[in-house]
Amino acid sequence: MKYTIIHRIIYCIVILLITAGQLIAQNVEFDAKNFPNNRDGLRQAQNNIKEADKLLDKGGRTNIDRAVFLYLNAHRFNPNNALLNYRIALSYLKGQHKHSAVNYIETAVALNSTVAADAYLWLGRAYQYAYQFDKAVETYETYKSKLLARDAATIRIVEKYINECKTAKTLVANPVRVFIDNITELNTQYSEYGPVISADESVIMFTSGREDTTGGGRDEDGYFEDIYIASRTDEKWGRAMNPGKPLNTDGHDAVIGLSNDGQRLFVYRSENGGDIYESKLRGDSWSSPKSIGSKINSKHHESQASLSYDGNTLYFISDRPGGFGGHDIYKSTRDAKGNWGDPENLGPSINTEQEELCVFIHPDGKTLYFSSQGHNTMGGFDIFKSVYENGRWSKPENLGYPINTPDDDLFFTLSASGRHGYFSSVREDGKGGQDLYMITFLTEKHVVGNSEDFLIAYQSSPVIEKVIEAVVELSTVNLTLLKGVIRDEKTKEPLEATVNVIDNSKNMVIATLESNSKTGRYLVSLPSGINYGISVKAEGYLFHSENFDIPAATGYQEVEKEIDMKKIDIGTKIVLRNIFFDFGKSILRSESVYELTQVVDLLRKMPKLKIELSGHTDNIGSAAHNQKLSEDRAKVVVDYLISKGVDALRLTYKGYGFEQPIATNDTEIGRQENRRTEFKVTEK
Repeated sequence: MKYTIIHRIIYCIVILLITAGQLIAQNVEFDAKNFPNNRDGLRQAQNNIKEADKLLDKGGRTNIDRAVFLYLNAHRFNPNNALLNYRIALSYLKGQHKHSAVNYIETAVALNSTVAADAYLWLGRAYQYAYQFDKAVETYETYKSKLLARDAATIRIVEKYINECKTAKTLVANPVRVFIDNITELNTQYSEYGPVISADESVIMFTSGREDTTGGGRDEDGYFEDIYIASRTDEKWGRAMNPGKPLNTDGHDAVIGLSNDGQRLFVYRSENGGDIYESKLRGDSWSSPKSIGSKINSKHHESQASLSYDGNTLYFISDRPGGFGGHDIYKSTRDAKGNWGDPENLGPSINTEQEELCVFIHPDGKTLYFSSQGHNTMGGFDIFKSVYENGRWSKPENLGYPINTPDDDLFFTLSASGRHGYFSSVREDGKGGQDLYMITFLTEKHVVGNSEDFLIAYQSSPVIEKVIEAVVELSTVNLTLLKGVIRDEKTKEPLEATVNVIDNSKNMVIATLESNSKTGRYLVSLPSGINYGISVKAEGYLFHSENFDIPAATGYQEVEKEIDMKKIDIGTKIVLRNIFFDFGKSILRSESVYELTQVVDLLRKMPKLKIELSGHTDNIGSAAHNQKLSEDRAKVVVDYLISKGVDALRLTYKGYGFEQPIATNDTEIGRQENRRTEFKVTEK
């Protein structure tokens, strides 16, 4: 990269100032001769430094925080020691408050330019974290020029840092237009991280080490990690609750994935080098987590998982041999028996020689989000997205600044609507350690005042006047979120039921899930472009069917539908919503096969059951025509059932034309409801 003359002048001035600092202030060692009148203060400072050195070398968030505290005590006694300033900067750079390192590392180099062999490397890092990218590049170049040819590995690392700064300059100059809000009702003085949400944002789960941790254990990073849960009502998150055992144990427990409906949770346990476990929600209680199995869990490190919308593919992180770098992203597909298959590496378009972490597959079934060190990052881990189309993953796209920063950006998850993203980060408005944040992607004009100044972070003169943000075009989320409650038709009591999602064009079940046993709630993600059949079954009830034919261009929508299940009694009727005929004809379309198979299975399961099949039409056309059409269609269904081995004596049929409408015939939607096939229980 060519730097302008003004950049070089600025850099030279900085170096001159640092050099001049050596003339202004001298390096003062912690020797008795330098503090003849304060031996006690010197001894205390030396003890602080000695203890802090041990803590810094030991590592861990709590140890590093304590080291900073002790170093700063010594610094108040003697601020002009190069090595102490270097160690303070190093502590900040290895901890969570990297932006605080600049002044100390600058002072260290000013007092003694050879304070440490890697001093200019850390000075460059400090500038990069502080968004001073030109200074960072010049400092990295200075450090690189001092390296020998045999230091090829270090040179590659420095060149990567230089490229990160170049990327960062471009991204910061072209910020994405978002609001980033601290979720204050969930964050505490401790760290909160790894958020996962249900697709409709009604539930959030995250990891935190707090005073109420199960078992009360502690280590060098603080209290042991536990999983916390909160629900949202009226756009506000309720109090985060620790569910306790068996979900949390006396050791470390971390949430790493949640199914779209919030009923299946994936957690991380440190056993066997690091494994993925699964817990299921039964009513309002979580089951004891169980290992997801040896196909996915190996003797290596498996962490973070994301389940596809249909529950049939698990994306996960592993550092097993045969990958492209450290940790890679893999996927495993569930077979017809419910067993996970051999893992498949997502390949070099996604995975790099560096680390990939924190995978999340969106409910649209094709958009993958993950954190990477290896693509065009602006520092550390950045969040990227890739879309699976035409049999391959697209080139990963950096989500941009201010979502991504020069520090690590991890644990990104996105609502089904695409409107809100959630992640954890260390930012200046945080409550302590990592905090949970919500990203709002702007899709309409917003009035922006001082409260949004952080969107133009590190600007020397903040914007004070109000401005109108431009509309931002987001990728359209073509997705229908179907949700509601399954209940008994008469008592309205919630039911636990099995919900099958069928691709009618293939007559194939593509997803199976359970409604909550206590609340009856269910949630299904339906990517656009498929004619879906929904089949609901519960013991002692007739099955219930729905049809959602969603064109490919259909954008995001949420559909609330209460499903009332009917007991198997004489006279009970249900609508077969996935029986299809050619227009104006009585020819069964192939998309009807799965629904008809459901009827066959029911009759085989209940050999004494007898039913009447009936056809119904709208009021377009003559009564005679509609009467004959409805009767012919009912007969075709009966003939199909007989062809599959059902005794003809158990079946009757009748056409009712348009005599029994269930909706208005004044609208197309109403007429469509009236064009239907039903069956009624006549004997059981």
